Amino acid sequence: MVHEKAAVIIFLLIKIYNNRMNRYLKIVIIFSFILTLSNYLNAQNKSSDHLKADSLTFFETRAALNQIPATDFQKLIYKHNEKELPYRLLLPRKYNAAEKYPVVITFHNSTRIGNDNEKQLEPLSKIWLREEIYSQYHCFVIAPQFNERSSNYFKNKNGVLESRPGDDVRLVLELLKGIENQYNIDPSRIYLVGYSMGASTAQNLMALAPQKFAAMISIAAVPDFSNLSAWKNKSILLIHGQNDTENPYIGSVELYSKLSGNKKLTFKTYTQLDHNNITIPFLLSDEIPKWLFKQHQ
Repeated sequence: MVHEKAAVIIFLLIKIYNNRMNRYLKIVIIFSFILTLSNYLNAQNKSSDHLKADSLTFFETRAALNQIPATDFQKLIYKHNEKELPYRLLLPRKYNAAEKYPVVITFHNSTRIGNDNEKQLEPLSKIWLREEIYSQYHCFVIAPQFNERSSNYFKNKNGVLESRPGDDVRLVLELLKGIENQYNIDPSRIYLVGYSMGASTAQNLMALAPQKFAAMISIAAVPDFSNLSAWKNKSILLIHGQNDTENPYIGSVELYSKLSGNKKLTFKTYTQLDHNNITIPFLLSDEIPKWLFKQHQ
């Protein structure tokens, strides 16, 4: 849409340039059009979707993902300075050590807190096991499990909820170093994905180590405003349901506003969805991997 508008503006500029009018007036008009074009080219992307999801669709979609066996996800534990972080690791299909691969780190919501190394494989994590995705999008998928909240919330002076990382979140950075030492990882394509508390955790990690990550998909997060200057050129897909009252929609609106000027930021609002059903549009589609695999540092 932005590029189509830019093409129209360029066409009009040519028409004005060739038009017989006062030279001063022509310069003023052309200058105004150039400013407008600059604004379009540097604009963020914002869209609304009016998709609805009834209870039957909600349960059937989640059930379809839950029925996929998770045995291809290795069950592992990362240990560092007397701390342990359970995690699951999915290798690319037909992994070739001579090739570099992207890494996707996917974070669970607060209902999956624990240490059984099972519950963190929520439907959003299991999309990578769907045959049409596993066979086409070759990458490592890391799914850590936190034994306590990975992101904590507080209200700022404006009454907007903000998030800060939990104590064990930095373990993910150490775990990632180990994965990079063991496998052939493409350092320019390391991605963060999360829902609810997991989306807040993704934002927390992007704030802690922005140089490490190429892109982030944040679904229904409580935002992290602590290091936004480092996000000005980051590829970010921000997704929120307008009817979300658990992690209020206004938080993503505020984040989008604070990141004005980042033309790699896309903010997608689902006007009819809430906190519980906001992941439905992504569970049986390839929208998440398709978007991620276009991003790199």
